[in-house]
Amino acid sequence: MPNPAPTLTLDQQLCFSLYGASMAINRAYKPLLDALEITYPQYLVLSALWEADGLTIGEIAGRLGLDSSNVTPLVKRMEGAGLVSRIRNPADERQVVVRLTNAGRDMQARSTCLGETLFASAGLSVQKLVQLNKDVQAFRDSVARFVVDRSHS
Repeated sequence: MPNPAPTLTLDQQLCFSLYGASMAINRAYKPLLDALEITYPQYLVLSALWEADGLTIGEIAGRLGLDSSNVTPLVKRMEGAGLVSRIRNPADERQVVVRLTNAGRDMQARSTCLGETLFASAGLSVQKLVQLNKDVQAFRDSVARFVVDRSHS
C-alpha cells in the first residue's frame, strides 16, 4: 500500500500564504481607499483606465480577470460617482466604452498613497518587491494555463 502524501499545514500551503497576503494588503489599503471614497475593485478599474483610457467593458473585464457581468455594475456605480463616463460604441452598439472623467484622472495622483503604503509596509527593497511581483505573475499565469489546458482535455 503506497504511503499517503504528507499533510501540509496551512502555513506550508502557498495558496494560504497568497490568500493571507491579499487580505493583509486589503486591510492596509482599506482606510486609504475609504478616504478616496472608492473600493478596491473600483481602484483596479481606474488603474486599467489609467493604462489605456477608452476601454470597453469586455476589455476591462479581461484585463482584470473578471466577468463582464461583474464589471458592468461596478462601472455604473463609478459613473454615478463621476469617475468615468460610459458610451455605446457607435461602430458596435453591443459594446460600452468607458472613459475617465477629470475626476477619474485626478484620482491617479490622489491614489499614489496606496503604492507608497505597500512599499513601506513590506520592509523589502524595491528590487525584491519587483522580483516578487514577477514571480507571483509567472505563478498566476502558469496556474491559469493549467486550468485552460485541463478544461480542453
